[in-house]
Amino acid sequence: MDMNSHFPAFASRQSTWLTCLSLVLLAACSKQEAAAPAAAASAPATAASGAASAPAQTGGPVSVVTVKALKRDVPISVKAVGSVVSLANVDIRPQLTSTIMKVHFKEGQFVKEGDLLFSLDTRTDEANLLKAKAQLAKDQSALNDAKRQLQRSQDLVAKNFVSAAALDTAQLQVESQAATVAADAAAVQAAQVAVSYGRITAPFSGRLGALNSQIGSVVQANITVLVNLVKVNPIAVSFSVPQSEWNNLMAAQKSGAKVKIRAALPDQKEPMQGRLEFIDNNIDANSGTLKLKAVFDNPDSKLWVGQFANMSMDVGALPGAIVVPQAAIVQTVRGSIVYAVVDGKAALKPVKILYSAGPDAVVSGVEEGMVVVTDGKQNLRPGSSVVERQPPAAAKAEASAPAKADAAK
Repeated sequence: MDMNSHFPAFASRQSTWLTCLSLVLLAACSKQEAAAPAAAASAPATAASGAASAPAQTGGPVSVVTVKALKRDVPISVKAVGSVVSLANVDIRPQLTSTIMKVHFKEGQFVKEGDLLFSLDTRTDEANLLKAKAQLAKDQSALNDAKRQLQRSQDLVAKNFVSAAALDTAQLQVESQAATVAADAAAVQAAQVAVSYGRITAPFSGRLGALNSQIGSVVQANITVLVNLVKVNPIAVSFSVPQSEWNNLMAAQKSGAKVKIRAALPDQKEPMQGRLEFIDNNIDANSGTLKLKAVFDNPDSKLWVGQFANMSMDVGALPGAIVVPQAAIVQTVRGSIVYAVVDGKAALKPVKILYSAGPDAVVSGVEEGMVVVTDGKQNLRPGSSVVERQPPAAAKAEASAPAKADAAK
């Protein structure tokens, strides 16, 4: 019995499913046939790109800048920041209570030792001086009379006209009057000193500060500050160095060589040359530093009190040291290294830094004349091929040379 004849709806649905399945299979076959030529076409391109990238993976020579290690004597220098101080800084005060009669300078003026600064009212002291001189003259006359009386007594004793006791009395009168005259002379000197206090002069050459008391002001002895005077030539710079430099400093002094000291201001190109004048007698326990003071000739007032100066002090030397630029040294977990160029390839050289001096470093582990890499070392590995190039400064100089030659023509 045929089911399609009895169930016409079921036969219709079965036919529809078969038709759909046939369409899906036909579409899948079409996609596979279309993908095959595309894959075949892309294969040569992939191979070509792999061939093109091969040189990039193998790498070429690394471009570097090199210098030669030099052998020379290197001074051992200590650097510090110092403060400019004056060798003499005093407040000018009066030594008597009086009134200012005249001021003989301008604020901020340079003065020399002995220049008159102030005149005070000394009329009372001058009167006392005249009185003391008059008393001295009076007592001097009395002394002269006593001496004449002594001479007469001596003559009379010789002729037995008076006793020896009278002679002793005359002698005592002379000695007493001489003592009185000596006291009067001392009183005159004291009065002269009091009068001299009315003339206030500069105790040393230097620069004056602000005027604190004007004409007509009453000033008190040893209390009122009239003006400040600072010595500026020569001048000193005070600074401190680590206690680790003590041995080098003492060795330099024992050798008899003068310790060279230089001071430079931030805006000053050429440092000033000075001399070490003071080493403190103890090391600061809090900071572990030793206080020093250097003196500089300062005729042009380049150094000013209160300024900060960059100090540099030579305390020895390393003779025949091997020097390389600091830029050539690479710090690693195993220590310091440099890359040397040997037969056109990079060779790793462990080094030990013995001393650093500005842009250079004294090292061991490198021989004189060895070529070391200063720029491009970050791209190097031991055995890498290198090609040397000029440093930027040299390249600019060569590039500008033709232009200068053309301009000259």
